[in-house]
Amino acid sequence: MYDVRRADTQALWSALIPLLVEEGLDADGLDIAWPEADLLSHWREENLLLSQTCGYPLATQLPDVQLVGAFHYDVPGCDEYRYSSFLVARLEDAQSTPEDFFGRRAVCNSADSQSGFNALQNAVAPLARRGRFFSDVTFSGSHRQSLAALQQDSADLAAIDCVSWALFMRHEPDALQNLIVIGQTPLTPGLPLITSSRTTPEDLAALRRALHRLVTDPACQAVREALFIAGFSEPDRREYAGIVARQPAP
Repeated sequence: MYDVRRADTQALWSALIPLLVEEGLDADGLDIAWPEADLLSHWREENLLLSQTCGYPLATQLPDVQLVGAFHYDVPGCDEYRYSSFLVARLEDAQSTPEDFFGRRAVCNSADSQSGFNALQNAVAPLARRGRFFSDVTFSGSHRQSLAALQQDSADLAAIDCVSWALFMRHEPDALQNLIVIGQTPLTPGLPLITSSRTTPEDLAALRRALHRLVTDPACQAVREALFIAGFSEPDRREYAGIVARQPAP
């Protein structure tokens, strides 16, 4: 889900594969796929060994997949496996607070995103009047496109995943030009690593052992740091249910 620089993502999974094999998983079945569309179908594949999804789809649309765990990311806005979104606007609104955006335009990456949609709606729900806060909400398709919408003055406020923000700052600083963080959403469980419902308990345990090794092995330090990965936890799935516990305003 944080595939801002493909080479870094490829290096991470290439480092993980031998660890999976050493933990007893079949090397012949370890193919790397790069789904570009229809992610929901990808996450529901019966032969899925490991993928990363968003907490909102996990809680609302993926009841049958198994939760493997979540990475820790060493960037502002994260605390171990929990993360937050930054409320981002143009520099001209640098002195504004979230309340000041009543009646203005929001842009979100997609309606099934925790960081870009659900977190933003939860943030403005207490500020809504007669069940409304924004005058218009559009969907851009990605955090990158939401940032572009702000820069182009076709929207006024967006919620951007704090890990994505850090990766853009490192690799695509022009995407953040003339933009500023004016707020931050509460911490929620970070992007979950998942496996198919058909993955055996033995293979699930092997996955977790390999991931714990990935985040501690000195030989993997460079690939971890390239993606800001600093640890791995196995949160209880019930934590993700809290993501949709509130009823935000539209």
